[in-house]
Amino acid sequence: MENQKICSFKDLKIWQKSMILINQIYTLSKDFPANEKFGLTSQINRASVSVASNIAEGWGRESKKSFVQFLKISRGSLFELDTLLIVAVNQNYLKDSDYDQLLIQINEIGKMINSLIFSIEKKLISDTE
Repeated sequence: MENQKICSFKDLKIWQKSMILINQIYTLSKDFPANEKFGLTSQINRASVSVASNIAEGWGRESKKSFVQFLKISRGSLFELDTLLIVAVNQNYLKDSDYDQLLIQINEIGKMINSLIFSIEKKLISDTE
């Protein structure tokens, strides 16, 4: 497999996977009760969008240190999303099987974020030596 040159945040697999997650979250949250439209539904949708948005914003800062900070915010949004999805399951708005499928993606994206943070931080250390 060839190494592709990354010219944009849109080329990052982590951003692409985050966008897929957003679409799945929006599809599932459409079926939540109408009285949750401005509550849990809105929070879940915003948390999912925040993951990809912070990856993109961090990329746009054009500083490795800033990018790492935004990746950490993105990771925090993943934890928030997981918590909100557990609430949705507990309220019987989301099936366990749907949560389990989303959790696989959340964990995969989380691992990718951690790996990217580690890689960038390692490069920052070697640049200062």
